[in-house]
Amino acid sequence: MASHFCYGCLLRLRQMPRVYSMLPGPLVTAPFHTTPPRPANPMARKSRSLEGPPKYRESKSARMRKRKPVERSRPPAVGERKALRKRIVLSNTNALEVPGMQDLSEETMLDSRLRGSVVGLPLPMLNQLLAVQAFKPTQGWSIFRRPGTVLRRETLEMGRLVNRIGEEKGKVFKKIITGVRGSGKSVYLLQAMAMGFLKNWIVVTVPEPQDLVIAHTAYGTLPGSNPVQYVQNAATAALLSRTAIANKEVLSGLHISQNHEGLKSLLQPNMTLEDLARLGVQTPSIAWPVFQALWAELAATEAAGNADIGKPFKPRPPMLVTVDGLSHWMTNSRYRSAEYEPIHAHDLVFVNHFLSLLQPTTSKPTLPNGGLLLYATSASNNPTIYSFDIALKQIIASQNGIDPSSPDFPRLDPYAKIDERVLNLFNNHARSTETGEFEVRSLGGLTTDEARGLLEHFACSGLLREKVTEELVGEKWSLAGGGIIGEMERIARRLRAIV
Repeated sequence: MASHFCYGCLLRLRQMPRVYSMLPGPLVTAPFHTTPPRPANPMARKSRSLEGPPKYRESKSARMRKRKPVERSRPPAVGERKALRKRIVLSNTNALEVPGMQDLSEETMLDSRLRGSVVGLPLPMLNQLLAVQAFKPTQGWSIFRRPGTVLRRETLEMGRLVNRIGEEKGKVFKKIITGVRGSGKSVYLLQAMAMGFLKNWIVVTVPEPQDLVIAHTAYGTLPGSNPVQYVQNAATAALLSRTAIANKEVLSGLHISQNHEGLKSLLQPNMTLEDLARLGVQTPSIAWPVFQALWAELAATEAAGNADIGKPFKPRPPMLVTVDGLSHWMTNSRYRSAEYEPIHAHDLVFVNHFLSLLQPTTSKPTLPNGGLLLYATSASNNPTIYSFDIALKQIIASQNGIDPSSPDFPRLDPYAKIDERVLNLFNNHARSTETGEFEVRSLGGLTTDEARGLLEHFACSGLLREKVTEELVGEKWSLAGGGIIGEMERIARRLRAIV
């Protein structure tokens, strides 16, 4: 019988493997079959532990997929974070402009009728105040249209004192400003600087005394000093730069009139004091000798007899010296000597120079041309130094008329650690306190009238949207701890009207 399959169809059929029958008997094979085969399950992978040691150059660790690289932002440049943290903003265009706001001037700083009102800082003076770093980042300058300050009772007293120093040639007053946090000590120094610039004084400032004792600036031994003292050329050059920029108008009109042996090859006969200060800025290695020469020129009362000068001698103006954070100079610094012993802050010539100005006036006056020394403590960043604290308490007791032999006079704790160098700095101020030349002044809160003027300034600037009444002033004055100006500013920032 003929098959209906052709030869070609038979060739296309898939050959199947032989199938062995499980039945008893002879083996039966099937040459082909039309049913497709069922694929077998894949074999399970053997465990690595059962396969024995890895092969040559075979990794034991599990293969991980490579992650895609994450695009990261560029890290900030060196000093960028510090510049942002210390940025000063003096204007806010969203704030309202206060109508009828007067500027601080030689007349307004003496006018007692303006007590409690806010006066604006003259715009041409802002560059000078920025140069001496009078503004602090924590102060609320950025919430107003233009910077202004409250004329409180202490401000008017200081204005009369500045005016008196200008009239009495050679008069020097020394003050240490203390107070609680937010009482306005730094702003008080700023007001003094503004008055000094108005009077064309020479203003010299140390805005951050802590930076001089925490081992953040280069230092080295002063040649020929015995006992060994240490000089900080970079910090001295920064001081010269601040002084030259802020007092450019006054220093450019004064010329060299003294002999300076160490700098004789660098000086010229007609060199101004501004050029002398910039000489130390351009060459920091000679910054300290240049500062000593500049200070000698500012303290001169007449020209040296053998000085080679090309210009006639001009009288030197009074000086204003401010230090904001005096407590940091009353203990050991972070610097180390060659024997790895801690260096006391008084052994740094920069610090020692400004502390020597606090000494009582002797045969040689501290500032022969007169001036004002304002040294303030800090309550927010203030180290606890027992010797300095007890010295201030004893000076305050002497000011109040308490006799040192009285039991009410502050005594030293026999079990406390005493720094004799700090005590000796303030031991001889009994006579100075009697004459009023030396004083420890504690700043407190504003009075209710001064607080009312401050709140009205906030209302005119658009920050306080409430009617300023006696009840409101009394409430905010009490909440601010008795008129603490820093607390009143925080309260006024949070006040909003519900509309």
